[in-house]
Amino acid sequence: MMAKPTCPICGDATDPAYRPFCSARHRDRDLLQWLGEGYRIPGGPAAPEGLDNPEEHD
Repeated sequence: MMAKPTCPICGDATDPAYRPFCSARHRDRDLLQWLGEGYRIPGGPAAPEGLDNPEEHD
């Protein structure tokens, strides 16, 4: 038997309307974390030639 999915914020059972969250509040909270850079995906340092250089555009 499969376990019921739970909200990643609080651990309560998910609501199908807001899956994978239990409420609109937790869905919005997660979105704000992404938009505010609260979550980060690890990666290596960026190569300098891959970055925008304002001096090159003059």
